[in-house]
Amino acid sequence: MNAREEILARVRAAVGPAAATGPAEVARDYLLSSTVDDLTTQLTQRLADYGATVVATPAHFLVDRVREQVRGRVRVAPGLAGVLGDVGEPDDGGDPAALDRVDTAVTGCAAACAQTGTIALDGSADQGRRALTLVPDRHVCIVHTGQIVGTVPELLARLDPRAPTTLVSGPSATSDIELKRVAGVHGPRQLVVILVTDDT
Repeated sequence: MNAREEILARVRAAVGPAAATGPAEVARDYLLSSTVDDLTTQLTQRLADYGATVVATPAHFLVDRVREQVRGRVRVAPGLAGVLGDVGEPDDGGDPAALDRVDTAVTGCAAACAQTGTIALDGSADQGRRALTLVPDRHVCIVHTGQIVGTVPELLARLDPRAPTTLVSGPSATSDIELKRVAGVHGPRQLVVILVTDDT
């Protein structure tokens, strides 16, 4: 018996005969849809709890609100370049190292979950490549109120499982080192979410 077989034998002995019957059935009794009336308010509160800045605006003021929130050199997801005009330069998908010289990234999103304050990015044209949302120090993300869902199952239902999904819940931060909170370790230190309502 080699080491691998010995380890597997110990695992089988520890687990017992139940392992032979296959995986246990998982209860699916968690909340599938939201009971909250105002998802926009819930999302705003969750994002604020995480330290994000939230700016609400009607659609016709979107460009003005984005212009107010960008800083320094600005890169815009390619699919937003026509919408935002001269707010920033369109991301060309070139050398990721060049993003070190970019101060602000502007993107859209695929969907947002009010319950957890999570924004999902899937690499679509209005969101751009993953590096665009991880390297610059400031991320301005445009979320339309029609993209907000209540729960994580509803969020996942909106996403293409084959897409390169990034989930963002507030500015990047970690407490891994000496249990001290440090911002910007794995992504932008500043997250600005622009919540866009339809023009009426």
